[in-house]
Amino acid sequence: MNVYGSEGTAAPIPSPLRFAYGADPQQFGELYVPNGPGPHPVVLLIHGGFWRAPYDLTLMQGLAEDLAHNGIAAWNIEYRRVGDTGGGWPGTFQDVARAADYLRTLALPYALDLARVISVGHSAGGHLALWLAARPRLPRNSKLTVNSMPLPLSGVVSLAGASDLKHTWELNLGHGAAAELLRGSPASVPDRYMFASPAALLPLGLPQVLIHGDRDDRVPLVVSQEYVHKAAQHGDYTTLVALPRVDHFALIDPSSLAWAITMTHIQKLLVSS
Repeated sequence: MNVYGSEGTAAPIPSPLRFAYGADPQQFGELYVPNGPGPHPVVLLIHGGFWRAPYDLTLMQGLAEDLAHNGIAAWNIEYRRVGDTGGGWPGTFQDVARAADYLRTLALPYALDLARVISVGHSAGGHLALWLAARPRLPRNSKLTVNSMPLPLSGVVSLAGASDLKHTWELNLGHGAAAELLRGSPASVPDRYMFASPAALLPLGLPQVLIHGDRDDRVPLVVSQEYVHKAAQHGDYTTLVALPRVDHFALIDPSSLAWAITMTHIQKLLVSS
């Protein structure tokens, strides 16, 4: 899938295009379109940061550029986080859902192949990438349901994802990040943990790859291990890639071996879809 110039060097990728999928300043995404006529497979990128406002989509820009150089369109999205007006429950989830569905608007003018779309997220973004795949299982009357026909995904890659919000709360990851996101504990707002956590919405019914370093001190490897175990019990097809001597942030370094391994799995998911 690599895109090269006439002398074998990587051809320059056009600057990303920014689009608003809503009226709030945080409701936008950056589209990286590969060279060539398309139709282009698409990776929907979701950054992490424990769902909190100080962290933004710049975390994923290097990955987006690398994807485009490899012939894959990247839709790097921003969304309201805890600390933003309207962020947290339910706005964060509504934003991510609307951003995904906005690909239908972008598909024709930018030659995007909506039959080959996968979500890729890091940390809290890994949770949201999995949650996007779980959206079809939400009740129609849920506050998180923004579209009766969510954009179908071909697969998901979770990079050190906080895939189980109840487990995240139990481990007190991010010093109470799950409780901040959902505005309560599993005991006080159980329905929110039911509809916002991918682990509670299993089976997702599509391929899922969870990539996690064994030296992660932000989201420990056991979170992905437990999720994969639960997914298997529900009959989902999941792959866990545990990377030795890899920390939390190596996964979003486009020059790292961890990202090269991730790219291999992304390409496999896109080819098989």
